Amino acid sequence: MYKYDQYDHQMLADRVGQFRDQTRRYLDGQLSDAEFLPLRLQNGLYIQRLAPMLRVAVPYGLLASQQLRKLAYIARHYDKGYGHFTTRQNIQFNWPELEDVPEILEHLAEVEMHAIQTSGNCIRNTTTDQFAGV
Repeated sequence: MYKYDQYDHQMLADRVGQFRDQTRRYLDGQLSDAEFLPLRLQNGLYIQRLAPMLRVAVPYGLLASQQLRKLAYIARHYDKGYGHFTTRQNIQFNWPELEDVPEILEHLAEVEMHAIQTSGNCIRNTTTDQFAGV
């Protein structure tokens, strides 16, 4: 399993800080819906009819126990107690509050997870058994 180095950790910290500022500016009315759209999509955030939905990447298609525990923590504290493993090989939280999303991203970064490239046309993680012949 790939381990993040100092550059990976710094990149995630920078992204979280940047998105925290962008979210604050949006909620304060300084950014329009159209201006916020690409910023939120770059961070895995969709605005659906009733609530935001956050799609979280499963890095390299593998999850460690500490990452699963952090996902459970996020589900309990920021959602309705559960998340969804998707056919897109990600995890979705369907009920986070918009103002909580930067904090959720910060929690994810603590365990080397993120929501980068979880929307739109991007490469998906795939893993397979080494004996599958693929």
